[in-house]
Amino acid sequence: MIDLHTHTFLSDGVLLPSELVRRAKVKGYRALGITDHVDASNVEVVVPQLVQVCERIRALRGQPQVIPGVEITHVPLEELEAVVASSRAAGALLVVVHGETLVEPVAPGTNRRALELEIDILAHPGLITREEAALAAKRGIALELSARRGHSLSNGHVARMALEAGARLILNTDAHAPEDLLTLEEAKRVVRGAGLAPREVERLYRDANRLVERVLRQKNS
Repeated sequence: MIDLHTHTFLSDGVLLPSELVRRAKVKGYRALGITDHVDASNVEVVVPQLVQVCERIRALRGQPQVIPGVEITHVPLEELEAVVASSRAAGALLVVVHGETLVEPVAPGTNRRALELEIDILAHPGLITREEAALAAKRGIALELSARRGHSLSNGHVARMALEAGARLILNTDAHAPEDLLTLEEAKRVVRGAGLAPREVERLYRDANRLVERVLRQKNS
C-alpha cells in the first residue's frame, strides 16, 4: 500500500506523526507521504518539523518509507507559485495541491494554476476538464482518486478524464484519523468503484511506485 496524502495534528489531523506511521505499518503500508496543510503563514514552520520526524523514522528498521510533504490548501492563485517554492526550499519532497473538490469553496482556476507549477499531485480535483487532465499528463503530475468522504464524489469523472488524457492516477486516503487508513484490499475496492478495469488498476500501482521513486531521487540528488 502506497498513500501519499495524509495529515497529522501539525495541521488538522488527530495523530502524532509517529502514531500515524505506526498505524500505517500495521495496515501494511510500504510508503507514506505526510502532507500537512500549509499556506504562506505556516509553511516554514510545518515542513521542517515533518522533515525532522521523517528523518528520525527512516533511521529505524522495519518502518514504511516516510516522505515529508505538504498539501497547499486554499491558497490564492497569485500566491501558489511562491508557496510551492517555499515548500521545496524548506525540504518538502512531495508537493500536493488541494484541488477543486466538489465539497469545499476552492477558488476557481486552482486546478489549472497548480498544474502549471512544479508539483507532484493534484488532490481531489473535482470536475477537472479534459484540457487540465491533458496538462497533467504532459507535465507528469498525478491526479488523485480520493478515499475521503466528499472528495470521493468525483472519482469516476477524474478517472475518466485521466484515462482519456493519459494522465497518471494515484489513490490516496487523505487520512486525518486512524479509521481513514486503508488496507490494500479496501484500496482496490475504491479504485474499482471509480471505474478502473484490472489493467488500469495495475497501472495505477505502477505509477504510484514511480512517483515514490522520483521523489526519493530528489532527496538523494
